[in-house]
Amino acid sequence: MNVTSPTSDPEDAYWQRPDPAAESLGRPERDAPPVTGGPAYPGPPRTDPPAPGWRPPTIAHPPPPRAMPGQDIDALDEAEGSARTVTYGVGLVAGAIAIIVTCLLCARVFF
Repeated sequence: MNVTSPTSDPEDAYWQRPDPAAESLGRPERDAPPVTGGPAYPGPPRTDPPAPGWRPPTIAHPPPPRAMPGQDIDALDEAEGSARTVTYGVGLVAGAIAIIVTCLLCARVFF
């Protein structure tokens, strides 16, 4: 099955595949990769071990961490409730202003 249509246009001859039965274009044959017994790269060189006393002396020992203060769960709940009330209030005021401005703009367009 041939999916390409032959063309007789001489400008398209450049883009056609060469005939497999044609002579070689003079390119050298590919060489087979060299077969070696081991890896070509032996790896990085080994490093010398550090001297026994290479670390600086430790001078200060920090104190252990202090205990955190206890939490008052009732006070936290009350603070969260008042914060929620303020947030809802600000949102309601902003929404009311947005509705009023939208109504004013629509009134100017229609009237």
